[in-house]
Amino acid sequence: MKILVTNDDGIYSPGIACLAKVAAKFGEVIVMAPDVEQSGMGQAITSTKPITYKKSPIHFEKMKAYRVNGTPADCVALGAHLFQGIDVVLSGINIGANLGNSAWHSGTLSAARQAVLFNIRGIALSVSVDEEEPNFEALEPFVSEALKEVIHDKERDLLNINFPRQPEGEILWTAQSVRHYDGKVVANKDPMGRQHYWFTVVPIEHEGEGTDRWAVKHGKTSITPMILDLTDKEHLAERIKNKSIS
Repeated sequence: MKILVTNDDGIYSPGIACLAKVAAKFGEVIVMAPDVEQSGMGQAITSTKPITYKKSPIHFEKMKAYRVNGTPADCVALGAHLFQGIDVVLSGINIGANLGNSAWHSGTLSAARQAVLFNIRGIALSVSVDEEEPNFEALEPFVSEALKEVIHDKERDLLNINFPRQPEGEILWTAQSVRHYDGKVVANKDPMGRQHYWFTVVPIEHEGEGTDRWAVKHGKTSITPMILDLTDKEHLAERIKNKSIS
């Protein structure tokens, strides 16, 4: 199995080092990640300048590893072009959960989606944080167990995996927790007196049982199967039905 590993935290993140190490148990690993942090970049692609890549300045044991002057989606596109026969793209491990609505802007999950657009399976992995960085050495066995669950499952193209800060071992298959946010914009001024704004994303609804956010809150590893198609198929079918009747 040939595995492309990327992320949005950048090539220097301890999360990608952990993921590459665990992924090497399952096949040949190639690391191709942004040269700087690209968090919240979503599925942006670079279209106004050339993309280049260089060998990674940090060591990934017995792996080809490169840094790219682009987005997570760029890394997947370039990796798929340069290295034929990629079986799966693993993106992460993101330092910070990608639960619920964060799926829309997460660079981590967007890299996995980009893989699916190229007909390659994509799996995003993230871990919750608090005041301290995650203990990635302690997380390794939980990452291994989650990958055992899904990496050979060709029935599911796109998966979003989230680990709690301190996993308890149980893996739950979950739904995405889609909730409304307050949408508050906080105005302030910088030290030079210039106006600036912060957009807040505080949810105004509780997470439902069986969702990704609920699982992680209760110490469980969450795996959420996702699709690319955003079509409201139920509404579309109803529209077509009504039109044919009239």
